[in-house]
Amino acid sequence: MIAKAIALIIFCVMFILIISDKIERHKVTLVCGGLTLILVFGLAMHSLSAVITTLNIKTVFTENFWYCAHNSSETSTGINWSTIIFIFGMMVMVEGMAKAGFFRWLCMRLAKLVHYRPVPLFIVFMVMAAVLSMFIDSITVILFLAAITVELAQLLKFDPVPMIISEIFCANLGGSATMCGDPPNIIIGTSLHLTFGDFLTNTGFIAGVCLIVTIIYFYIIYRKKLVAAEGNEIDISAMPDPKSAIVSKKNFAISCIIFACAVAMLVSHAKTGLTVAFIGTFIAIVTLVAEGKEAFTLLKKVDYKTLMFFVGLFIVVGGLEQTGLLEDIAGVIEAVSGGHIMAVTAIIIWVSAVASAFVDNIPFAATMIPVISSLAETTGININVIAWALSMGTDIGGSATPIGASANVVGTSVAAKNGHIISWGEFCRSAVPATLIVVTVSMIIIFARYC
Repeated sequence: MIAKAIALIIFCVMFILIISDKIERHKVTLVCGGLTLILVFGLAMHSLSAVITTLNIKTVFTENFWYCAHNSSETSTGINWSTIIFIFGMMVMVEGMAKAGFFRWLCMRLAKLVHYRPVPLFIVFMVMAAVLSMFIDSITVILFLAAITVELAQLLKFDPVPMIISEIFCANLGGSATMCGDPPNIIIGTSLHLTFGDFLTNTGFIAGVCLIVTIIYFYIIYRKKLVAAEGNEIDISAMPDPKSAIVSKKNFAISCIIFACAVAMLVSHAKTGLTVAFIGTFIAIVTLVAEGKEAFTLLKKVDYKTLMFFVGLFIVVGGLEQTGLLEDIAGVIEAVSGGHIMAVTAIIIWVSAVASAFVDNIPFAATMIPVISSLAETTGININVIAWALSMGTDIGGSATPIGASANVVGTSVAAKNGHIISWGEFCRSAVPATLIVVTVSMIIIFARYC
């Protein structure tokens, strides 16, 4: 009982400090992780096995960690090293692509294809945000997309705020479509041994339907501003040449090939048996080899703070799991829902969405994995159905507020730096209704397909 109380206090303090954003979040989770190991596992439980299980280092040295011919339904506990290694590999690849000018070239190329007209540009950039975020971290996607949007807005004389808000929402939506699109999905996929194909045919289908609804919604609420901008005279000759974005043709070609290989390996990993940890490691090594002398510079640009954030987070969640607190939460959900699949699904998707609108969806997703596993065991509900609800809830719920997801913070920050302040009121007026619509549509599709 004492161990549960201490673990819960540490977890709550961690969440409060993350939300306050006064201390860097990786420092918060690492300190709280250390306190979990010492106070919960050491002083309260006197359990060395709990420490070993939570650190989970031995799994890295097993064959199944790198190559798994047959999927297992068992979930791993403690630090999810597959998630951390995969994210590291993708970070290295994305830094290489950015250095070569890939993202800027793509944005400028698509803008040129639609002849720089605001309405087609609005739709194309939303679709591009969603598609890119299926394979690349949404933070990176929005960082470049928002910057290009502001630049084009200055040239074409239109308000970039509606486009940036729409792009942010679509980036979060696109991230829900695949296993590698958003950190919560990576955690869900690696923990439950789900494949890229599993996500694409399930959450991918849901995200595809919701993307159409989202485009229609944002066009309706912003159509007056877009139509007004269509009347502006455009000097196409003054527009920058997309080719000018390419820093090095050789590096550009190599980065495109590596990206294509990463996508191919992810799509086929269920058949090849190659795990996401192997794919992440392979992609990182190939990218660094291709960079040659610049490899060390590329490594320095990797966001190690995020990786450390994950390590500390998994340890704190491991404390909740080892003490049995998460089983208790699962028991409460089961009691409230009566074990009915539709009730459980509705609770998971809406609780996830509401929570993710105000707190970081990464720790929430990591916390909920053992909860839905316990629910599936006690109720007999297919765990994949609950997993899709958790995925859509955490990924979409974060779109509702400026602090709900990292992409939101990045997008609004880029706009602010260029003189376009997006207030909470302005953001929420369009994002909250969109979130409610998409979560509702997602729940209906899940009910129709699985319940």
